[in-house]
Amino acid sequence: MLKNQVENYLTTQDGPVELHNVVKEYAERQGLLEGTEAKVLDSGTLFDRAYIERGDKETEEFLGEESFDFLEKPISYFKDRKNEFMYMESKWFDLIGVDAVSFENDDVFGTYDVMLGLKLQKKMGPAIKNYLEQSLHDAGYDLMFDGNEGLWSLNFALNGLEGYKESLSIKDAFILIYDFLFKLAESIEDK
Repeated sequence: MLKNQVENYLTTQDGPVELHNVVKEYAERQGLLEGTEAKVLDSGTLFDRAYIERGDKETEEFLGEESFDFLEKPISYFKDRKNEFMYMESKWFDLIGVDAVSFENDDVFGTYDVMLGLKLQKKMGPAIKNYLEQSLHDAGYDLMFDGNEGLWSLNFALNGLEGYKESLSIKDAFILIYDFLFKLAESIEDK
């Protein structure tokens, strides 16, 4: 799936292709860049065209649409506003089979929770679980397949990712999340 998605993305681009570093490295390993000029996209602009909104955790009421500048705020923004969550859609998530990503602070455990939908077949469950158990450094996760939606609901704590620190900006946290999810997609590709 991942190889096809990346290949399709590359064929729809005109001129030099800008790719996030993990995507470019993957495309090179797979031989997908033959005859294509590609350069590494500045990670700071990875989500510059993303759709971002904030909502109320209890009522899911829309609180506002945000610009790219919102991502410069520290993740502690959500610790200070425990009632809020953030929702983001991006073409980069589509590339790896992720529906969208929500982010909030868990007011009980104090962790930063990441919630998303994985567009993967049910049979991928064991491979997904194996990757999560190896990668989340004893941090918990919730994974459940929704047969009606045809996707996996995945929740995990950002705090369990390698590279996590309390001083991250929201943008840097989402880059960390993206890299983690890309590697998940790559790890189950041949399963």
